[in-house]
Amino acid sequence: MKAGLLLLSGGGSRRMGTAKQDLAHPEGGTWGGHLVRVFQALHPEGPIQILGEALPDHPALPRLDDPRQGPALALRHWAKILLPAAQLNVERWWVVACDQVRWTPERLEAWTQTCEAADPAAAHWVLALHEGHLQPLGGWLPQALRPALSQSTGASLLRLVQALPHLALPQEGPEWADVDTPEERSEFEAGR
Repeated sequence: MKAGLLLLSGGGSRRMGTAKQDLAHPEGGTWGGHLVRVFQALHPEGPIQILGEALPDHPALPRLDDPRQGPALALRHWAKILLPAAQLNVERWWVVACDQVRWTPERLEAWTQTCEAADPAAAHWVLALHEGHLQPLGGWLPQALRPALSQSTGASLLRLVQALPHLALPQEGPEWADVDTPEERSEFEAGR
């Protein structure tokens, strides 16, 4: 599979006091940089598109300004642009946010295999159903859905997903738990 990474880094950072993508990851680098490394471990040649702020440890990665009105609008904004040649042959995009810092290459590889088996034709946005909740971030979005995504009017991420063909696969694992508060950050950094 030809994969690309869409990394959302345009959050307001109100709860953490600083931008999440800039926070130091326990394994080195920043939170945003960690997700880039996880993706590149499996897809070293895969294109990366930052939706939001640049990453301090990867400042040269291509980025689009995020309208800062939520991930749904950021994704719709991306879907409307003309893609550079390096991104045209991507089959699926891993859509992840900078606060999903528990991913490892092993967990991403297992999730990728699960998604490919469930949707071999890459016709659906494959996302997780974790603890009874849909988790669009961390899911695989087919390139073929970009035209429909660009025409969508969903203001929330869940409405955006519901307007597109999608599959929700039950998933367990810590990678689905965002780190959204200073308390969650302390627990994450302490290895709990």
